[in-house]
This record gives sequence, C-alpha cells and structure tokens, in this order.
Amino acid sequence: MEIHEVLLLLAAGLFAGTVNAVAGGGALLLYPALLSVGLTPVAANVTNSVAISPGYVASIFGARRDLKGQRARVRASIPTAVAGTVAGSVLLLVTPASAFEAVVPYLVIGAALLLAFQGQVRKLVGHPASLPTWLGHVLVGLATVYGGYFGAALGVITIAVLSLVLDETIGRITALKNVITAASGLTTVVVFALFGPVDWLAVLLLTPMTVIGGFAGSKLARVLKPAVLRVVIVAFGLTAGVYLLIRG
Repeated sequence: MEIHEVLLLLAAGLFAGTVNAVAGGGALLLYPALLSVGLTPVAANVTNSVAISPGYVASIFGARRDLKGQRARVRASIPTAVAGTVAGSVLLLVTPASAFEAVVPYLVIGAALLLAFQGQVRKLVGHPASLPTWLGHVLVGLATVYGGYFGAALGVITIAVLSLVLDETIGRITALKNVITAASGLTTVVVFALFGPVDWLAVLLLTPMTVIGGFAGSKLARVLKPAVLRVVIVAFGLTAGVYLLIRG
C-alpha cells in the first residue's frame, strides 16, 4: 500500500467515525476509499463493516449520559440487533457481489425522507405511546438486516425508525442508536472475520481513527440543537443516497 493510500484511509476513518456518531452514514466515506486502494466491492464492504465497528462502541461512551433511564430499551434492543445483523451478513455472503448496489440507494433515501417527514408519518401511524412494543423490534430488526447486508447509513435508518416508535428527544434517540449500531457492528466483526474476505491491514489502519472519531462525534452530537441535528441527519442521508444512486 502506497503512503498516499495510507493517508487516505486514515483521514476517511477519522471522518467516518465522527459522522457515524453524529448522524450515521460514515461508512459511506470508507467504502469508496477502500475501493480506491484496490479492494473488490465485497471485500471493501466487509472490511468497511469490521473497521467501523469500534467507532460505534466509542460513541456509546461519549453519549452515555443520554442513555440514562434507557436500560430496559438497551437490553431489549441488543438481541434484536444481533439477530437482524446475522441475517443480513449471511445474505451478503450468499448473494452476487453486485446485488446490494441496486437496492441500497433507495433504502438510504427512504430512511432520510422518513425522518424528514416524521411528523406527517406519525399522524398516519399514531403517537409513539400508542404503538405496540413489537413494532419497535420489527423495525430495529429490519434496520439491522440492512446493517449486516451493507451497513452504510445504518445510523440514519436506525434513527428514522426509532423516531417513529419512541417519544424522546433526538439526542436520546441518537444515544440509543449508538448502542444498536455498536451491537450490529460487533456482530459483523464476528461473522465477517470467520467467513468474509476482510483486508486486515486496512482494518489495522482504520480502527484507531474510527474510535477517535466516534468519541469526538458523540460529544459533538450532544451540543447540537435537536432541530439542527435532525437537519444534519436528513441532509447526510439524502446526499449519501443520491451519491450511491449516481455511482450505481
């Protein structure tokens, strides 16, 4: 690996960890960077998932104050996230290498629009307090199936679905999102380490940067006003989706 390729991955890892903690979707910064240093699409995808996962864990510690009072939700969400991620990871490994590129842009754009029009959607489905608990598990499960399959913008999708079923501030929802994405990310580490074509040199370079970025990004998310944070998440989600659509 050339020095300019190393520097590219280090910078992409730092920004990806930061963006993941604030809004989600930071893996979209790493995916093209990994492609540019010569990895195949599937190898870039699984390496991306493994390298970004420690940053998710760091973001939990950075936002732990917003997790107070959510212990029951955390305990209930983790098994669902693990099961969904395993299903998505297996789906990636057994389907054609180019299959995910056709559907991912629409999933990301749809999630961003869902968050943008959350108020209107809530009028249709009802207030979070009136929705059944099982619906939250179904939505988190579907989000993490996507997370195991591709992973980029999982945070955007997770915040979008949690906002439908939880009557909480965007900051507290973001903190819970960090737990779910961390559980999903660590699951992909296990699955892809055993069965996927991971580039471990790239992981070694990226992991420290995603951890630093994840911790810093979680602190940044706490000081942003809720309205600003929502706009950032929606804007990044739409940008990421359009980028993937054009690239495909």
